[in-house]
Amino acid sequence: MLKHCMLCPRGCGADRTAGQRGFCGADDTLRIGLAGLHRWEEPCLSGTRGAGTVFFCHCPLGCVYCQNRAISGRDAAGCGTVTDVSGLADTFLALQAQGAHNIDLVTPTHYAAHLMRAIPLARRRGLTIPIVYNCGGYECVQTLRQLDGLVDIYLPDFKYYSSYYAARYSQAPDYYECACAAIDEMVRQTGAPAWGADGMLQRGTIVRHLMLPGLGGDTAQLVRTAAARWGGRILFSLMRQYTPCAVPDGFPELARRVSDAEYADACAQMAALGLSGWTQDAESIGESFVPRFDGSGVVPPAPQN
Repeated sequence: MLKHCMLCPRGCGADRTAGQRGFCGADDTLRIGLAGLHRWEEPCLSGTRGAGTVFFCHCPLGCVYCQNRAISGRDAAGCGTVTDVSGLADTFLALQAQGAHNIDLVTPTHYAAHLMRAIPLARRRGLTIPIVYNCGGYECVQTLRQLDGLVDIYLPDFKYYSSYYAARYSQAPDYYECACAAIDEMVRQTGAPAWGADGMLQRGTIVRHLMLPGLGGDTAQLVRTAAARWGGRILFSLMRQYTPCAVPDGFPELARRVSDAEYADACAQMAALGLSGWTQDAESIGESFVPRFDGSGVVPPAPQN
């Protein structure tokens, strides 16, 4: 799968096994920016003990406003801690031992081939908590189908309706079409939300939308799409945590936060359309919510004899 990589819609065909780096910036080396308990996901994921979050380095999207740019960009070569499939499986087990409610895989798309081996290995070694696939929504249906039965909860972003904004901010004019098809497949795999006795989500799909300043009309289209296309089969998370940190030159419109009025309008539409899920208060905004990507918490590869 990595000799001619087609894991994401970029379809760049990089031979990652030969050291070539794809559009995402990754070769076949498994790099993780941080593994630890995270208490700022949706309440049904973070619970009282936190989600067992694994932040993977690099990303197929490369959004210009990304808060995780220290590890996500193509230019972040050499970032994070290196491990292998066995070390990744043991990282999952270490998070479970710390009390994690689930294993929360953040930006995992370009490492899907590794995960297809690591998740079954971790299950054989004693992993019992749900696997969360926390992605940007820019996914290939063919890749997702190979994860069927391995992922319990999908947590995709639903970023853009307009191809103009998708191209401007993420170089992905086909984002909306790819995300809709991907979420269709995610919902097919998980079915409607299923809850544990403790109120934690055990299976299902949560669709996230991060509002951007000035894009209220785009948000409205996405909320309508989510209600009409998936309705009660998903949970919807309307996020206002966009923080204008280190906005690159040429994007002055992103140099402010989402206004209270913009967010209130979106919340009202979400309620009117009957979407179940979550909204955020103003305290969710700020750079203090960005983790420190020091590579900690990752179990390294076993020494070779």
